[in-house]
This record gives sequence, structure tokens and C-alpha cells, in this order.
Amino acid sequence: MKHKFARGFFVGTLMTLGAIAGSVFAFKKNYIEPVETKVDEINDNRRKATRKRFSAHQG
Repeated sequence: MKHKFARGFFVGTLMTLGAIAGSVFAFKKNYIEPVETKVDEINDNRRKATRKRFSAHQG
């Protein structure tokens, strides 16, 4: 009986840790990475606009 409890406890702990890790990974994929991607796009567009502005007046 003692061994079944210990095994169940450890399996339950591992499953809980796996669920937490999965939810953290899903949160990162769904919320954090799209925001970082959007920030990168905005910065790229800003750089392109700055280059375009300077090259237009190099005449």
C-alpha cells in the first residue's frame, strides 16, 4: 500500500508539472510571440521609412 501511494504521488506531481509547463508554453506561443513579431514589424517599417525619407532628398 505504501508503494502505491508513493508512486501515485510522484506520477501526479509529474503530471501537474507537465500541465504547468504546457500551459506556460502555450501562453508564450499565443500571446508573447505575436506581440514580439508585431514590434519587430513596426521597427522594420520605421527603419524603411527613415531610409526612404533620407534617400528621397539626396538629389
